[in-house]
Amino acid sequence: MTVDVKKLFNEDLKAALAARGADARKIGGKYQMNVTGAGGWTIDLVSDPPSITEAVATDAGVTIDVAESDFQTLVADPGAGMKLFFAGKLKVKGNQMLAMNLQKLFALTK
Repeated sequence: MTVDVKKLFNEDLKAALAARGADARKIGGKYQMNVTGAGGWTIDLVSDPPSITEAVATDAGVTIDVAESDFQTLVADPGAGMKLFFAGKLKVKGNQMLAMNLQKLFALTK
């Protein structure tokens, strides 16, 4: 199943952060998520309330770059993140431990 990336970030994840802000803040960190072909988002799980904006953060703890097709794989199978990383299809700059929390972040939308 293909996910609408813009809807996921701009609506689904934004609503999840509003509804489950305390859970999101436990994950913590500031993320810059760049999905080639779809856009870039700043996800701030430190602020109260947590926020997501379609923008580029210069102070993110971690920046993640991934092509839209590989992001689709990641959404379908969150365990594929390591495979994508080691194949060079998921690029992580900054705090790699924060990147490992992405599964928890996207689980908030379920």
